Amino acid sequence: MLPFDSFDAFLLAASRACCSPLAIFIQIQGFFICLALALGWALAAYVRRREIRQMKESMKHGNTFAFLYHDINALEHSNQINLPRVTVVMPLKGFGEHNLHNWRTQITSLYGGPLEFLFMVDTTEDPAYPAVSRLLADYKEDVDARIVVAGMSTSCSQKIHNQLVGVENMHKDTKYVLFLDDDVRLHPGSIGALTAEMEKNPDIFIQTGYPLDLPSGSLGSYCIYEYHMPCSMGFATGGKTFFLWGGCMMMHADDFRNDRHGVVSELRDGGYSDDMTLASIAGAHKRLITSPPVAVFPHPLATDLNFGRYWNYLRKQTFVLESYATPVNWIMNRALFSTHCYLSWGFVMPYIMAGIHVAAALRFFSEGNSLAETDFPACGLKLVGCLVLCSTIELLSMWNLTRIEVQLCNLLSPEAPPLSLASYNWCLVFVAMLVDNFLYPISAVRSHFSQSIDWSGIRYHLRNGKINKIERNKEKGPKFTDLGGKHLYGKKGAQNNASFLSSLSRSLAHWRQPKKYDV
Repeated sequence: MLPFDSFDAFLLAASRACCSPLAIFIQIQGFFICLALALGWALAAYVRRREIRQMKESMKHGNTFAFLYHDINALEHSNQINLPRVTVVMPLKGFGEHNLHNWRTQITSLYGGPLEFLFMVDTTEDPAYPAVSRLLADYKEDVDARIVVAGMSTSCSQKIHNQLVGVENMHKDTKYVLFLDDDVRLHPGSIGALTAEMEKNPDIFIQTGYPLDLPSGSLGSYCIYEYHMPCSMGFATGGKTFFLWGGCMMMHADDFRNDRHGVVSELRDGGYSDDMTLASIAGAHKRLITSPPVAVFPHPLATDLNFGRYWNYLRKQTFVLESYATPVNWIMNRALFSTHCYLSWGFVMPYIMAGIHVAAALRFFSEGNSLAETDFPACGLKLVGCLVLCSTIELLSMWNLTRIEVQLCNLLSPEAPPLSLASYNWCLVFVAMLVDNFLYPISAVRSHFSQSIDWSGIRYHLRNGKINKIERNKEKGPKFTDLGGKHLYGKKGAQNNASFLSSLSRSLAHWRQPKKYDV
């Protein structure tokens, strides 16, 4: 055996250690995690593709409105006049580059029944207030929409507070209430599709959907895209699911009027996460959550979304698991916490070991050595080859699901400029997979020990799974939200600020001339 310096000896020893039985188990486990993700995305793609086929088949038979209804007879006046009243409640916080277009897609819905929109703000000083006021002024003759000032929350998160105040202000004849985040882009038929499913199956407790992230180009935006993609499997079932996304939730209005299952009291009394709280209620009372295959919504991320904002978003996502409504909910959150942390580092570790194998091989081969002249563990390179194969299959499956969801979104919104995969950087997607899964356990542990989080300029403190303290400090808090890049604070009386209005006017004038992902 040839002599090696200390660094060479370290690499060789590390490579050998990565070929021990335990290390081989960890690497093979990583292969199965990659393949499991690939299989999940393939099944999700099948569900979305089936919906595309049905739409195209309907269009082939002369239904040019297949993006609204598969059965063109549903557009008959006799059917449309019997549609139930729906109230859309949308909590707002701040104003950013994509908000105007998002709001337009919501209020210009082609739902044929009675429909009202309640835009919820905590104060008139919020930059969203003058922005949405101008937008609604343009549509005042066409839509039933108004702004409601909810005031500051004292016992729950600001979003939940705004939602509950919205429910209190909805029309007395409202049958279904749809909660939307202000960064959701609806398709013209989204509200109709959700309502049709609720009418078809009265046992549905909540209907939900999920966003299709459109990365803006930064590593932070790709990390958020990668974080959401595994979760998207649970929303691509075409029916029953155990998952719930707070950005789109349709529920029975009477459940709130009657506080059924404690939906109001559980949210109001210390609730931090609307979707986690409602999902725990659904689980405790064996209620049905569904997600129709058309409920996938374009979600453009801020062009200036930096890594710091991504980190705070990840902190918020892991912090959610620290909130709970019941002891059973606490156990489930702890199980999810442990499983996600284990799988995240179980995914990353094989890549670290593969890096050691490759570094050792390159080091020795660069010096003109061969495997015969050293006792370099050849099995290390075989494991690297298997990892490359599994990673390729995984990325192809992710690409395929994204491609199909983009195609579905384009069919569901034929009036909008088409989305495209052309700007996706798949090298950055791969890097984001490693970064996100490496950081998740770190974020989860930090959230567990801190028991507090700053979100949209408000710091929430938990005790026993409930919010017990809320701090608001504009001087110390962030000025932007993490995903939308929205300005959180406006100056008192700044509704007539010239620079803001000129910016708003430019946005209104050019909203049909989207930027990279403003489609």
